[in-house]
Amino acid sequence: MNHDEDGAKRAVRGTLVKVLLHRRDDRGMSLEPHASRCVRRGEVHELVTTDHRETAPGARIDRVGFLGFAEIACAGVIDRGDQFWVGDTVVGTVLGFDACHFPNHYNILISTTSPVTGADLDLRPELPIGFAPALVPVG
Repeated sequence: MNHDEDGAKRAVRGTLVKVLLHRRDDRGMSLEPHASRCVRRGEVHELVTTDHRETAPGARIDRVGFLGFAEIACAGVIDRGDQFWVGDTVVGTVLGFDACHFPNHYNILISTTSPVTGADLDLRPELPIGFAPALVPVG
């Protein structure tokens, strides 16, 4: 991503609509070549954590924890490196996107120290979520 081209943007907010509880060590997701994706109000996307750090297009992502699905409340742009929040807690940063289920939904890959699940974070439906550049409040 060329930060010289990036201006200010609003946070993308949403609501958790389904909690997922499982993790995998052999998922085989493939990192999209795009460092950002536009999302529309009302879309539902899957939130997936990983400890992988590679950002090369096509990088294989195996170690994952599934947080759940979230409905996007306002259209916007999610960029690699954005912080991902649940409520007022930063969970991790956006590593990238996997489009194996697109156009139904993207898997939004969240970089964390180790893969965590919705159960690990005690998530529940209706919790607010958000994506924002570091140091930009989501609320």
